[in-house]
This record gives sequence, C-alpha cells and structure tokens, in this order.
Amino acid sequence: MSRSIVEERQLLDPIRNVADALIDTSNFNVHELRAHIQARFGHQDESKQLLVSCLSFGFKNGVPLDADMVFRCAVLAQSALCSGVSREDRPRPPGGRVCARISSDRGVSRPGDEADALSAAHYVEEGKSYLTVAFGCTGGQHRSVMMAEEIGKRLKKAGYRVKALHRDMVR
Repeated sequence: MSRSIVEERQLLDPIRNVADALIDTSNFNVHELRAHIQARFGHQDESKQLLVSCLSFGFKNGVPLDADMVFRCAVLAQSALCSGVSREDRPRPPGGRVCARISSDRGVSRPGDEADALSAAHYVEEGKSYLTVAFGCTGGQHRSVMMAEEIGKRLKKAGYRVKALHRDMVR
C-alpha cells in the first residue's frame, strides 16, 4: 500500500470510528457508486433531482461547449419573420413578439415536434444531475428562444426542474 493511502487512512480514522455506515468503493465505478448510494440513502424521486437547462444561442456566436444536446432551429418556417421584407430592411422587434408569430405560423403548428424525442429520463438513469439542451438559430434571438421556452415548459410539465437561459438575447 502506498504511503499516501496509509497517511490518508490515518487522517480519516477518527471520522471512520464514528460513521454509521462504511462503503468499500474499491469495486465500484462512478455510476455504480452513485446508484448504490441512491439505493441505500436516497429518499427522493431521482427524476426531480435532474436540472435541465434549456439554452438558446446564436450559431454566429459559437456553439455552447457544455451542451449535452444541440438542436438547430434555423429550419423553422421563415414566413412569420420575413413578411416579404428583405432581411436588411426588416425591423428587429423584441424576441417575444416574433416568437409568438413563429409558433402560430402554420409551418410550426406544434413547435418542438423534432425535440419530442428528448428523453430526460435516459439522463436520470445514467445518474446525471444536470442536463443542458441547447437550441440554436443564426442570431439566437427569435427561433431558438421560442424553442428553449417551449421545450422548457414541456419538461417542467413532465416534472423536471427546468431553467431557461438565453445567451445571446442581449448582444
């Protein structure tokens, strides 16, 4: 046994002597250890533990590096935004008004259909505590914001803790 381990055991011996339970972690990987601890000491529904961050962003500012999943929202119907006006001449109304128009557009009658395959339960089974789902469009101020809000509502309704973040709204 290495000198470091011997020293660590000596330092932790007073704590070990008052412990109610000892767990030999030698044969556990990190996922098995988490499952063992949850089974032995956990009392809450694990799905309620998962925090899902629904993040909107603009591809022009880069893809978030910490995202577990990235959805491209640029494919949503443009008719609600364009209204026959060229991109350069179009006024830039607040994201909320445009998002309402996008979601009511007949090309997006049920926003998020392609994201319905998202199963946060799979991440709970893996033992994750945090999940970041990113929704991107060109600028990160319209389509992606609407998608992050919509999917956030759906996940909240399913019982998950959710926070919506809009990285590029202020840029």
